[in-house]
Amino acid sequence: MKCKLGLALIVMAAFPASAIAQTTETGTVAVEGQVRPVCILGNPNPALVNLGQLSASSGPRTGRIAVIAPRTVTLPASYCNFAGSVVTVQATALTSSDTSAPQPGFSRAVNYTATATNWASGGSTATSAALRDGSTATASGAGATQPLPRVADITLTLSSFTAPGDLILVAGNYSGTVVVTLGPAAFPNED
Repeated sequence: MKCKLGLALIVMAAFPASAIAQTTETGTVAVEGQVRPVCILGNPNPALVNLGQLSASSGPRTGRIAVIAPRTVTLPASYCNFAGSVVTVQATALTSSDTSAPQPGFSRAVNYTATATNWASGGSTATSAALRDGSTATASGAGATQPLPRVADITLTLSSFTAPGDLILVAGNYSGTVVVTLGPAAFPNED
């Protein structure tokens, strides 16, 4: 028996380990996911634009709209992760907190132009055209379509401040808003 066991060990040692038949099986696992289209608009800096005294306080234009320098607001690190996005601007004129009808020769509205740039090849512009009583105070405009995903600091410029008919401004506090929207030019298919 010892002889047969010894012979079996010699035979096994004579064959290398690779000669022993091995089988391998493989399996494929599919991995999927998705990224929804999203746009993020950076926080406005500054978030409040204080124009100060709106009417001239001396000279031949006393009481009428003063010369107001353009103001700039930055919306940093704004982005859309898809092609075909657009910036839209909605500008609402500054109107007096006094909502009564103004007397002849007076206005309670200040119009201006809001322009958003640095997104696509053309800026987005809206110019308010409120009447002297503050009605029809809102205007909007969309810019060119951004053909690629993009991240950029959007610049909003407020300029060209005027009073309807260049009338004398009614005393009081005035406020308006600019709404900047960043989103799809046409809604993408969200399957």
